[in-house]
Amino acid sequence: MAKLNPDKELLTQAIQREIDARNLFLALSRHVINPGIIKTLEELAKEETEHKQVLELELMKIGVTVDTEIDKKPFKITDYVTSNTATFNMDYKDVLELCIQKEDASFNFYADILARTKNENLKKVLRNLMEQELRHKIRFENQLKNSLIQPD
Repeated sequence: MAKLNPDKELLTQAIQREIDARNLFLALSRHVINPGIIKTLEELAKEETEHKQVLELELMKIGVTVDTEIDKKPFKITDYVTSNTATFNMDYKDVLELCIQKEDASFNFYADILARTKNENLKKVLRNLMEQELRHKIRFENQLKNSLIQPD
């Protein structure tokens, strides 16, 4: 009987979350008009792809082949945004608030994985990802704060 590898399961979940986050930000970027919002969303999508690659490397380090099919799962924006009309009418503030929520959820997800793994190398990677997610969240919070201060 094959031995279960809890780190494989945790990493696979984390990779899927990064793919979903990237797809969400790219989908949102296609539904907004403001070039600044589009740029922010595309930058964030790129960073999520980088996180996915880091996690895939960790998966390979524990001897697991990366599932290339995981990235081909159909993506529905309605799974992440509660209203179709909200997606098309999001302003800069709405997008920033959504980004803050996503980064906060990612930070908490990695904190949960960190508490569940015994792999010291993986713990180091997770701490790094948590720090990046926290930096993203702070960046978006600062952008939100500045957007509320500046007049339209």
